Amino acid sequence: QVQLVESGGGLVQAGGSLRLSCAASGSIFGVNARAWYRQSPGKQRELVATITRSGTTNYADVVKGRFTISRDNAKDTLYLQMDSLRPEDTAVYYCKFERVGRLDYWGQGTQVTVSS
Repeated sequence: QVQLVESGGGLVQAGGSLRLSCAASGSIFGVNARAWYRQSPGKQRELVATITRSGTTNYADVVKGRFTISRDNAKDTLYLQMDSLRPEDTAVYYCKFERVGRLDYWGQGTQVTVSS
């Protein structure tokens, strides 16, 4: 069964950077868009950034200008470059491969902790 494997989370000081990766363990057909979400304790999961099949990107206002979503089609890997991190960015980050008319794929989540 194909899985999305995330990596790159960790502990960083405020103002620092991290780069998250999300790699598919096999081929996934019919992916329309890829996205990063995050969830903090006691809060709902929220959308952080998306990238469509054509490469169009969108960001939540709170991360705009600090985070960059990208992908490597050859490796079928999704990335999230996070700069100027803030304590409020602390959360579990999840990647998602979205498909039209089929089940979406989710990663297992990776913890990002930003200390003040």
